[in-house]
Amino acid sequence: MISSSSNLAERFKTFEREAFRLEILDDYNVPSSAENLRAFLAGEAQPEDYNAGWVETVRSATRAGKRMYRVHIVSRPLTDYLRYELGWGYVKNMTGGEEFFILDVTEKPNPLEGVPDFWLFDETSPVVMNYDATGAFLGPDFLDAARAAEFVRHRDTALAHAEPFAEWWAKHGG
Repeated sequence: MISSSSNLAERFKTFEREAFRLEILDDYNVPSSAENLRAFLAGEAQPEDYNAGWVETVRSATRAGKRMYRVHIVSRPLTDYLRYELGWGYVKNMTGGEEFFILDVTEKPNPLEGVPDFWLFDETSPVVMNYDATGAFLGPDFLDAARAAEFVRHRDTALAHAEPFAEWWAKHGG
């Protein structure tokens, strides 16, 4: 592993072609999202500035011709958190140009069982995202480029079994 002194936020500024994320959890315990999750579940309107910082990060990258995309492995019924993340987060993030895909394992085996959450930058720089049992983020592990091919295979497997978010959401979402 590369030193944890590397800064994940810096990767979003310095990647050159693409940033891919695999998400595997049903619940991400993000304390800063608690009020928005409560508002979503109460049926309140999404705040105008919801996720504005991330959307601007994405927009800056996509305007420069870079691709940001992710696959989320899910099974139905969705948790309250996933309904919130997909219904508010993904829909909002798409306005900045981020692409989303869903790998629904409700009625089929998970082809990536045991693979952790990760970001993969430019097919050369994998970053494993570590979470505890409650979904709280513990920090990233910056892996050596020698491990990149393994994560490219995980990405390709995820994409081969996933469908575009908009199509999946029209069938199963809000």
